[in-house]
Amino acid sequence: MTTTAADPGHQQVSATLAKAARENFPVAPRFLPAAWREDLMAVYGYARLVDDAGDGDLAPGGADAVLLGLDAGDGESPTALLDALQADLERVFTPGAEAPRHPLVRGLLPTVRRTGLTAQPFLDLIEANRVDQRVSRYADREQLLAYCELSANPVGRLVLGVTGTTTPERVRRSDAICTALQLIEHLQDVAEDLARDRIYLPATEMRRFHVTERDLAAPTAGAALRALVASEADRARRLLDDGAPLVGSVQGRLRMLLAGFVGGGRAALAAITDARYDVLAGTPRPTRTGLLRAAGTTMRRGM
Repeated sequence: MTTTAADPGHQQVSATLAKAARENFPVAPRFLPAAWREDLMAVYGYARLVDDAGDGDLAPGGADAVLLGLDAGDGESPTALLDALQADLERVFTPGAEAPRHPLVRGLLPTVRRTGLTAQPFLDLIEANRVDQRVSRYADREQLLAYCELSANPVGRLVLGVTGTTTPERVRRSDAICTALQLIEHLQDVAEDLARDRIYLPATEMRRFHVTERDLAAPTAGAALRALVASEADRARRLLDDGAPLVGSVQGRLRMLLAGFVGGGRAALAAITDARYDVLAGTPRPTRTGLLRAAGTTMRRGM
């Protein structure tokens, strides 16, 4: 989506969209058709806005709250912001409704009209951030996977919707990939998440490997935590492999994009392995060379 300096909220839009360059995976690479890129950036802008509202990462001063029709002071309340975002989103999907107030929500209008996207994936992203307001520990794997259904899987479904390639089997494969990528990110960010008082390692698995919260706060990972991370990484790898045939089910530039997602996940898992599963000493990130190599391999094999 594009904005001008005269648009209300121009600074907020520009700051949010600029974050695309710092994401683990390419949001809208230049090799894609222009229409796809514009739609994917509109979806990204909305998703980033929702996440920043839920995480308290919006720009200080309350400008985004004001754009949503709230008082500037409400910019400190994730609950108020998420409620206002849902009300604004409903304007996108309600015939005859007034235009959405926030420019990043308003930017969805042409994308929804072009592609026929439904409201549910966008609503799920809001609900995922509501879950973050009330849940900071996950009792078991089932609860964590239910969270991924809201926080990660809608993104893949939106990519399929934007590119007009949705089928039930592709959605299933996409869900597996997106859940895997979310789980991998959780492993990379154990220390960062703990600093926010969140733990995305299932409590049942922590007990099984005799890992405590104190272990997660250490400067380096001990043997028990490394074993837990290795086990979780293996589960994520199997999910990623289950979803990877999605790449071979499409052709052309979309195949390149999906290969980038899967390859990025594989490269991140390789970085975790290379760190000997110590996710506390530093965040294991793949090199650019590793990313390109993994994406290229996935592209050639189609899985």
